[in-house]
Amino acid sequence: MRAICFYFQVHQPFRYRRYRFFDIGNDHYYYDDYANETILRKVADHCYLPTNKRMLELIKKHKGKFKIAFSITGTALEQFELYAPEVLQSFQELAQTGQVEFLAETYSNSLVALKSKELFEEQVQKHSETIEHYFGQKPQVFRNTELVYSDEIGAMVADMGFKAMLTEGAKHILGWKSPNFLYCNAIKPRLKVLMRNHKLSDDIAFRFSNQAWNEYPLTAEKFVRWINHDKKDEIINLFMNYEAFGERQSEESGIFRFMEHLPQAVFSQSNFRFATPSEIADEFQPVSAVSVQHPISWADEERDITAWLGNEMQQEAFDKVYQLADRMSKVSDEALNKDWHYLQVSDHFYYMSTKFFSDGEVHNYFNPYESPYEAFINFMNVYSDFKLRLNTFVPESELEIKLAALNKVLGEKEEKLKKYELEIAQLQSREKRKKAAAKSKTTSIKKAKSKK
Repeated sequence: MRAICFYFQVHQPFRYRRYRFFDIGNDHYYYDDYANETILRKVADHCYLPTNKRMLELIKKHKGKFKIAFSITGTALEQFELYAPEVLQSFQELAQTGQVEFLAETYSNSLVALKSKELFEEQVQKHSETIEHYFGQKPQVFRNTELVYSDEIGAMVADMGFKAMLTEGAKHILGWKSPNFLYCNAIKPRLKVLMRNHKLSDDIAFRFSNQAWNEYPLTAEKFVRWINHDKKDEIINLFMNYEAFGERQSEESGIFRFMEHLPQAVFSQSNFRFATPSEIADEFQPVSAVSVQHPISWADEERDITAWLGNEMQQEAFDKVYQLADRMSKVSDEALNKDWHYLQVSDHFYYMSTKFFSDGEVHNYFNPYESPYEAFINFMNVYSDFKLRLNTFVPESELEIKLAALNKVLGEKEEKLKKYELEIAQLQSREKRKKAAAKSKTTSIKKAKSKK
């Protein structure tokens, strides 16, 4: 028996507002609430709600034979609660079917795995606990941000107890090998590695509505013929952004009709079945280890990490963020820690990409900035203010320690002054009331005497 593994990424970042230089030190709120709510509602109406409805119908129609998997970032879950609680409920309804698996990842869709094992483990733990809270599942399979993977990252994931991990079936890694088999980590072979079939995945996610594509239109029957072509293939891993349904590929393109017909076409025209990543890991044997010495991802033609760290702006911003890691470990302030998580979201670095050629359209998707340079300046302004706030909790240098102590003294004095000013105002008010009462009493006495 062979298997099709459908996995969908669900992520929404908290986008920053236009944060000017003159806001630094004066305004500590960084977020564009209007843009975040507007975009979330738009994607919810076009994608999340209608697609979840259809996925639920397919699961019920095929009585346990149709299965899918999701990873939903912590920032997306927070936005569901804020702006579209019905979306969260619709994912919970899918979870209740028992045919949907929810994967673990970094809470804020960060690239922390490239910087710190300790922070990486903390963020994954935070996300796993969140998934268990909302969906009643303890994740067994891991998906790193943008499918970023290397031997070292895989080994860290194995040490955290996960049995499998998803990544890209990059040609420069696989060579003559096929992504349509199960592999294992080169350092920790007990970690199974599922590799994305990028051609078949992108046929649905990107090329489906392209009328210039020589395979247009794509039907469920044609797609099943493709996956059925090589009888030796064991697994077809179809990994994609969930926004492909209804957002990137509009309802008018026929994408929903395609998905509605695909399961039946698979069952009637092939010996494939649908399986979750955990089932793949449990039921199939790895054909070999896959060696990935340098990080790969599912982004752009290069399938590497240059989409986020390919230029000096991105590298500088990324390095500066994680220079704060040691000091942030000493901070318990809830607001600062939340902003710290949002500061690490990979989208901020993605917006700074200068790859404007074959991959330019992808980089402009929901990008709030007109240029990567504007994205960099805006991010660094936010970073500068965040660092000032951090300095009040954990000073960076001896001078800042002295300044922090001085600020504390000034703050205490200011509080005392406010207290004294309030006491003075209360005394003045009391004195006025006394005088008014005395005046009223005198007036009453005079009026009484005049009557006599």
